[in-house]
Amino acid sequence: MMWTASLPPFVVFFAFALLAPLLKGKLKVLLLLAPLWGGFNLYMTHAEAGGLTWQIGDLVLQLYHVDKLSLLFGYLFHIAAFIALIYSLHVKDHTQQVCGLLYAGSALGAVFAGDLLTVFMFWELLAITSAFLIWARRTPEAIRAANRYVVIQVVSGVLLLAGAIMLYQQTGSLKLDYVGLDGSASWLIFIALGIKCGFPFLHTWLTDAYPLATPTGTLYLSAFTTKVAIYLLARMFPGEPLLIYIGAAMTCFPIFYAVIENDLRKVLAYSLINQLGFMVCGIGIGTALALNGAVAHAFNDVIFKGLLFMTMGAVLTRVGHVNGSHLGGLYKTMPRTTVFCLVGAASISAFPLFSGFVSKSMVMAALLEQDQIIIWLMLLFASAGVFHHAGIKIPFFAFFAHDSGLRPKEAPVNMQVAMGLAAVLCIAIGVNPQWLYQLLPWKLDYTPYDLTHTLTQIQLLFFSALAFVWLNKQGLYPPELRSVNLDAEWFYRKLLPKSGRKVVAMASRVRDEGRQLGTSVSEQLEQREKPAPTGTVTIITRRMAWVFIAMMLLALTSLIF
Repeated sequence: MMWTASLPPFVVFFAFALLAPLLKGKLKVLLLLAPLWGGFNLYMTHAEAGGLTWQIGDLVLQLYHVDKLSLLFGYLFHIAAFIALIYSLHVKDHTQQVCGLLYAGSALGAVFAGDLLTVFMFWELLAITSAFLIWARRTPEAIRAANRYVVIQVVSGVLLLAGAIMLYQQTGSLKLDYVGLDGSASWLIFIALGIKCGFPFLHTWLTDAYPLATPTGTLYLSAFTTKVAIYLLARMFPGEPLLIYIGAAMTCFPIFYAVIENDLRKVLAYSLINQLGFMVCGIGIGTALALNGAVAHAFNDVIFKGLLFMTMGAVLTRVGHVNGSHLGGLYKTMPRTTVFCLVGAASISAFPLFSGFVSKSMVMAALLEQDQIIIWLMLLFASAGVFHHAGIKIPFFAFFAHDSGLRPKEAPVNMQVAMGLAAVLCIAIGVNPQWLYQLLPWKLDYTPYDLTHTLTQIQLLFFSALAFVWLNKQGLYPPELRSVNLDAEWFYRKLLPKSGRKVVAMASRVRDEGRQLGTSVSEQLEQREKPAPTGTVTIITRRMAWVFIAMMLLALTSLIF
């Protein structure tokens, strides 16, 4: 039977991951069957699917639960995996292909899980499999970043498990459903999701590790981990007001770091946090329009952010680095990659007729409906900021700006095909948003192309572009810092090691002084137990003894006589 109902989608990916090391050369194209067959199987059978359980002792785990929310993310992850597999066909490293399939399968396992314990199992698999995509770069910096990444991901998993256990003790249920911020258990889960979602001060693993992964690895990483967290936030904490303010902060603070960052893949990592902020804000508002906007923007972000990461991955593959200060003029020999980058830049900047426009505007409209004017202004500022650092800076410094003299070859054909597919999707969704809207889980009555919204967005983009040009002409645009820029990660990459070294040095000094003092006391004690009289003392003692004897003899003589 070609279609199998109640087959959890992750099983298909895990099976092909076992097959991947056996496929050499052109046979690797067979790996594309995993997302193709899995996606079509999901489409054909989802109406009859669900209810697949796994019993461990008294616990009954639900491995496959389907509803419209999980289905949307299920389709999205199949599309993302399909594009990523095409993009990586030229890669001869089996580790990346095996881990990529396991990683995508783990993400699917998490979004179709029906209970928290099943989520936790796939949550941990996400952490482990994704770390190999960073280690696969095999540079000292990448290995150290992957090690830090694993530690933070494990902390997130521990918090999730602890919260799930506490919640089970309180309610007697592990069902994956609305939780809300009510008690310590829900706070632990909330923080666990916040780590993987890139909340402020918990986001450092993302900007630290993503730019150091392989070109293929960064594409996978940008698609799955953070979007699984968004999915779980939308399911467990919709309408939580705190998320509005966290999301607003996430949209704004990365802009300042992205502007001064020289590594263009790190610029995109900050931009990813910026876009996650829009989604988190939408989930916090909690209305149908806002929630639809949040998950629709997650869908679009995977495609247009993936497209931008792919173009920078192509530059990294051909040039060997993505430092903006040493690039420029690449459009002469990489014209198709340049066009794909411009499409991704237009999409993330929310140009009309591109995908970002039809989803980001839903969150903005929902804010106005709820009279959240200040938050709306913050997100408007963030929209202008993302146009500056991702819409203009990325293509301008990589492909235009000054002529760096670099003349690399165009990207490999499979990379161009993957980028072309993503670019087509960006335009297709922007031109006909109903294709995406009909997949959204909540009831929707929204038209993105009304006159007011379109004119407002065009004005915002026009004045943002004008500001960029003016600042450049005046020499006021912040220059890229040719160094490693640290934000909150400074605490554990600089402050903590420096403090640790000081503590160790202080402890060593105390130990040495203690040893010295102990030796001195020991010597004094030994001297007391075994006195060693000097020659002078001996002579004086003898003379006193003779004087004493003489006096005693005189005394005896006087008594006798």
